[in-house]
Amino acid sequence: MMDILDKTKRYLWAFVEIGFAGILAIMLIYLILGPNSGVFVLSVADNVMKFANAVPTPSLIGIGLILGLVYIVMQRIPPRRR
Repeated sequence: MMDILDKTKRYLWAFVEIGFAGILAIMLIYLILGPNSGVFVLSVADNVMKFANAVPTPSLIGIGLILGLVYIVMQRIPPRRR
């Protein structure tokens, strides 16, 4: 039973990471293209800004996105052995 729970937890975390990476990619597209990025990208960006309860500046959003990407990459890189 614990094996099934562990496998389920790993799949759910993988799904969460994929979703987070997708939102990060959409927000980066929004930061690059701005208002010309399309209806879907604009609606996702609007929802992210509403979720943050403030309208942060694009530079603050960019810093947050880069930190999120660094966090994901650092979690995937195995530690070096000496």
